[in-house]
Amino acid sequence: MDVIDTHQHFWHYDPRHLPWINDTMASLKGDHLPEKVWPEMQANGVTAGIAVQAQSRAEETGQLLTWASVNPSVCGVVGWVDLTLPDIDSALAKWLEHPKLKGFRHILQDERDVGAFIAQPAFNRGLRQLQAHQLTYDVLVFEHQMPDAVTLCARHDRHWLVLDHLGKPNLRTSQLRSSRSLQLWLQQIKQLSKLPHVVCKLSGLVTETDWQSGPLGAIERDNMTRCFDEVLDAFGPNRILFGSDWPVCTLAADYAAVSHFAREWVERQLSAAEQTRFWSGNATAVYNLSPAPTAVGNDSRH
Repeated sequence: MDVIDTHQHFWHYDPRHLPWINDTMASLKGDHLPEKVWPEMQANGVTAGIAVQAQSRAEETGQLLTWASVNPSVCGVVGWVDLTLPDIDSALAKWLEHPKLKGFRHILQDERDVGAFIAQPAFNRGLRQLQAHQLTYDVLVFEHQMPDAVTLCARHDRHWLVLDHLGKPNLRTSQLRSSRSLQLWLQQIKQLSKLPHVVCKLSGLVTETDWQSGPLGAIERDNMTRCFDEVLDAFGPNRILFGSDWPVCTLAADYAAVSHFAREWVERQLSAAEQTRFWSGNATAVYNLSPAPTAVGNDSRH
């Protein structure tokens, strides 16, 4: 079975361009390239991955596409572009012909006022242009910003929108999250699930736990399982995707642990046909990965 990891990050480390990597994330302050994660992918039965932007600059998009062109394990790229540019098509022109360009993302979670940011006429014009080109847009927000995500997704329905990391529910708690504490997040998840053009990545939860206090335990696993269950109930098996969030996930758990957690959950909750869709079918459809990717190795010279 093909297994596509829909959320990986790559970079040559430069603190000027990765300001979100702070002193608590020392292990991320180095180069993280496709050839570094490929052995771990192979060991865990992962066929290929999608490279997702980590820097808010167009130069990164070009670099990700260069790495994708020489690394068969990178089957798609979700880059960054300034959607507010007056002539967005001119900005996109140099990338649109690249077969591995699949979409774009902005780090909405870091905007001081997400509501004001997504209300900009220029931003909305740019997003409409992306969808006209059949490009996906990944939506990255924290739990408290989920109402803005619902507003954004309801406004743009001409192509797939992808909610990253389940909308980052806050799992930094020493006790199992009660229904009450999950209420806001769950309400917004249910609202998003009513929009048929929105899908959800089951990714990134390990670093929403209190990972700085120690390794993941039973409580953290129960919390993550509860969130996976709620998203499955809301979105169904046809609109959920697997993602590792490598290397960010390694702050809390290694690639094997993240993959194993997902596999255990999938085997309990999904039928054989649903598992195929979760691991590759849904990603292939959403990110237009046709034919289905089969990675045979990486060129480590770049």
